[in-house]
Amino acid sequence: MHPDPSFIHQHLVDAYTAQHADEHTKPIALAFALIGLYLYLEKNYTGKAVQRAHVRLGWRRTPWPRFDLPEQRGNITAADVLAVPPGPERDAAIRQWCVSVWDAYRASTRKWPTWFSASWRSGGNDVKLPRAGRGLHYPIVDVDAR
Repeated sequence: MHPDPSFIHQHLVDAYTAQHADEHTKPIALAFALIGLYLYLEKNYTGKAVQRAHVRLGWRRTPWPRFDLPEQRGNITAADVLAVPPGPERDAAIRQWCVSVWDAYRASTRKWPTWFSASWRSGGNDVKLPRAGRGLHYPIVDVDAR
């Protein structure tokens, strides 16, 4: 068991799911994985906070979008992470793995603002979109704690 209560193992699940997705992967599985990686890497959410976001997202009743599957999905694998001794070094390897997978999907996630704003408005859920600015724009799922 990992001593950190932030539940870093959620990030493992998200990275693995996104890295191994194929045409048979359910859209909800890939969407949850990418949302989890986004919240972790871009918004510094803990694994526990990502889980809470997944619960709230699970209330959605509209169809989940399909994301384009990049040919290359990161240069770090689960085997690479498991080769690192447990502790802070492995935790850092988990983050590096997540970054490599997330970077591979950046082009696929550009359609998020339209999808998120439309689906959440229709579902009555509370989601805030960031103000316009430079770079990619992603939705922010409003959860209580990070």
